[in-house]
Amino acid sequence: MGFKVKDHYYNKAKKDNYFARSVYKLEEIDLKYKILAKGDCVLDLGYHPGSWTQYASKLVGDEGQVIGIDIREVNIKLTGIANVTVYQKDINDVKSLSEFKVSDKFDAIISDMAPNTTGIKSVDQTRSLQLVEMVFYHLPNFLKDGGNFVIKVFDSHEAQKFLKEQKSLFENFHFLKPKSTRSVSKEFFVIGCGYKNA
Repeated sequence: MGFKVKDHYYNKAKKDNYFARSVYKLEEIDLKYKILAKGDCVLDLGYHPGSWTQYASKLVGDEGQVIGIDIREVNIKLTGIANVTVYQKDINDVKSLSEFKVSDKFDAIISDMAPNTTGIKSVDQTRSLQLVEMVFYHLPNFLKDGGNFVIKVFDSHEAQKFLKEQKSLFENFHFLKPKSTRSVSKEFFVIGCGYKNA
């Protein structure tokens, strides 16, 4: 269900040449928790349309690299950015880091992905949690020891319970509802800093 909020952040994104207003959620998270650094290799899961990828590419600079994957068709507008590579892939099908032409695990994994929403709260919450659980399942294969992580979650009792069980995976574990999130939205973001990749 496409939903465009034509507000201050929507207009700002247009002016700043970002693909979506959601970029300001990542910006706020990064300013607060320092998720991304120059030279980082970053994996953006479910990157479409690509505003988080755009932001990350600026932060990591020429020495860094951003890999975006999504089950949707590649956004060719991102292919012109020198330190960005995007793939049409499902993370469950990725068998090796070499598929991304990288030899080492990622310094940071970011994800603003959400399920196709139905408008039925319980269904949407369950689908969101399934995505979150899937990403946590893959973290050991993709995120390096000491790495950082950001993911979007639709709030629910089950999500809170699952996330509490994951806290020990990181040195620091935070929840944040960024200012640019719509007031009616039940989404929030989980920020993990200092991954303990056992």
